[in-house]
Amino acid sequence: MAMTPTRRTIGSARDVAEAAFKSATAKTAPKLPEAAPAAKSPALPNAKELVSLRLDREVLEHFQKDGPGWQERVNAALRKAAGL
Repeated sequence: MAMTPTRRTIGSARDVAEAAFKSATAKTAPKLPEAAPAAKSPALPNAKELVSLRLDREVLEHFQKDGPGWQERVNAALRKAAGL
């Protein structure tokens, strides 16, 4: 008695390929934390934040006239103005 191989039919090759593609590219919704913190504190103490700021040309020239370190001088002036 010769045994004939049995084939399981799960659909056409195209259907199988489409199902594999969909499972591989399916987007899942990210898990949200139960309670998100209101504001993140910097990981390092005294960490600086990169921002974009528009200043008048004269103000920028004032702080840059003494050379390197002008960004620290702007930060110090803003801290003083903010009362920090």
